Amino acid sequence: MLTGPAFELLANGDTALDIRFAADPSEALSERIIALAEVIESCAQLPAITELVPAYQCLTVCYDPLQLPCGKSGAPDTAFLTQTLQSLTGEVLAQSGRARGEHHLIRIPVCYDAAFAPDIHNLCASSGLAVDEIIRRHTAPHYLVHMLGFTPGFLYLGGLDKSLHCPRKARPELQVPAGSVGIGGAQTGIYPQATPGGWQIIGRTPLALFRPQQEPAFIARPLDRIQFVAISAAEFAAIDPMSPLEKVPLDSGIKPEGRR
Repeated sequence: MLTGPAFELLANGDTALDIRFAADPSEALSERIIALAEVIESCAQLPAITELVPAYQCLTVCYDPLQLPCGKSGAPDTAFLTQTLQSLTGEVLAQSGRARGEHHLIRIPVCYDAAFAPDIHNLCASSGLAVDEIIRRHTAPHYLVHMLGFTPGFLYLGGLDKSLHCPRKARPELQVPAGSVGIGGAQTGIYPQATPGGWQIIGRTPLALFRPQQEPAFIARPLDRIQFVAISAAEFAAIDPMSPLEKVPLDSGIKPEGRR
């Protein structure tokens, strides 16, 4: 359990504070960070908060200084904000409860054929596994969404089989196609847009991960679970990128990997 002074508040520019935790990334820490974000969001004493950005070991709290109460000098009282955040963080760390929001298991189709997996043989070489076994191990877990970032909709997923851990490329690609599924170190994830990238690409999904014309624009949020489902090239070609997602509430009885 996280207790005591296992966190610190640091300024992040003129209008944000980082709540940084002295703990390694883990499911338990992500649970605490999201629970803290929920508490801050619902706190009536903090109308100045404009955005909350969770990460592996940090929660960034953005605020509008003009909405803070004024101190004796007439300037915005940032000490009030800092003290309130410290108090709320301490309360959340002392609790054993989990984040309250509803979360889902989301199944994402991925084609692992060679045309979509230019680096899968690098993974074969580093792991000593055949392509079929790599696919089997990559599609088995229910990955935890720790955070979103890098580009809109990029999911940082935890739970990759250790045998599939693989270093990033020494020289990143200038453009990785949208939908590419990659492995970078101990992480796996999906590139929502065509961007530069250095992860080893082992497949591609036909689905659009970032849908700005919809609400919400992202297909998943922190603490959701992701499972990859292998499909053929013909199935890939037949899927509309804007197809509805296959989502199952996590409290429906389906148990993520590691919770059996």
